[in-house]
Amino acid sequence: MTLENSAPAGSILVVGGGISGLTTALEAAEVGYDVYIVEKTASLGGRVAQLNQYFPKLCPPTCGLEINYKRIRDNARIKVLTLSEVESVTGTPGSYSVQVKVNPRYVNENCTCCGECAKVCTAEIDNAFDFGMSKTKGAYLPHGMAFPQRYVIAPEIIGTDDAAKAAEACKYNAVDLSMQPKVLNLVVGSVVWATGWKPYDAAKIDNLGFGRYPDIITNMMLERLASKTGPTEGKIVRPSDGKAPSSVAFVQCAGSRDENHLSYCSYICCMASLKHATYIRSQYPDAEVYIYYIDLRAPGYRYEKFYKMLKDDPKVFFIKGKVAEVAEEGGKILVTAENAVTGEKSRRAVDMAVLATGMEPSLAGAKPRADLVFTEEGFIVNDYAKGGQFACGCANKPADVVSSNQNATGMALKAIQTLVKR
Repeated sequence: MTLENSAPAGSILVVGGGISGLTTALEAAEVGYDVYIVEKTASLGGRVAQLNQYFPKLCPPTCGLEINYKRIRDNARIKVLTLSEVESVTGTPGSYSVQVKVNPRYVNENCTCCGECAKVCTAEIDNAFDFGMSKTKGAYLPHGMAFPQRYVIAPEIIGTDDAAKAAEACKYNAVDLSMQPKVLNLVVGSVVWATGWKPYDAAKIDNLGFGRYPDIITNMMLERLASKTGPTEGKIVRPSDGKAPSSVAFVQCAGSRDENHLSYCSYICCMASLKHATYIRSQYPDAEVYIYYIDLRAPGYRYEKFYKMLKDDPKVFFIKGKVAEVAEEGGKILVTAENAVTGEKSRRAVDMAVLATGMEPSLAGAKPRADLVFTEEGFIVNDYAKGGQFACGCANKPADVVSSNQNATGMALKAIQTLVKR
């Protein structure tokens, strides 16, 4: 492991390159401050890059991300570190020493994205971007909209014939198998944690059948199925046999509002399922959609209007009641629930079930060495009196894209105020 040092004066560190991190970085850089973005994956964009559409306009993520990527490319004040993680933050507001571990990509900036390295690879690995529903080569581009647009050599193939073939196939000397991890020491004035969220592990919810039956999937898996860049090129089908579903059940609060899993409401799951219902009804006009809910949350006029639109759809049925079990029988998915209004217990057979799993903060169970206060669930609590380090977006609380962006703009201002007061 090599050690490198960098000590820019009056700069801001943004931890996380999702939509909140990008917004924070751009807002600060475009008013004259130097910014480092540290992102643990191989490309920017975070969860938004995985979506098919997002609220409020139901537009694809290319709408906002493409513009932001251009703004980053055009701004010399922003430095992006991918495949990187903050190991520690010490110091006080205005003067923090940050240790960042940068993992090897095994591909340098000579990469032109020609794809020749991938063509010669035979080994395949699970595609994390598609939540394991597809495979990718050992030499791969993270996804079509990846920023930076540069291939990655998977650590799994380092030392194999595939890695050697990839290096040999590259005409631009971009594949560098000798890359090693390195540590950067950064001195910054403030830190904004935009570490985002991860889908709660549905396999932990024993009664809902995820992981045992292929036609029980999660809400984020459905996003990838619906996306034209996803494993089925946008066609929503049953994973077990590739057939079109004629009926789909949505199980709300899958793990959320449950003291055994996530104690809180994840804010956006209800709206996500309503959005997913539009995906299914658009592709399959005769399909029936059943939404099992405890309480439906549609915060704000736009979301309430969207909810009313779905309520008026004769093929969408809302059942107030907590689902007791999701299982499989005879090639069908069986959803068992008690209707909280009528008191009746029912078992409904559908072709697919979608679990609306909640947002778990990315730092839950993996807290960095930094002077931060966390809730029991792993969200960062902002201490404005102390200042210096701030959390934005879903690192602070569950939120949608619009709220996350608004919050990120505010935290950019807080970070700047720290530098001004230094």
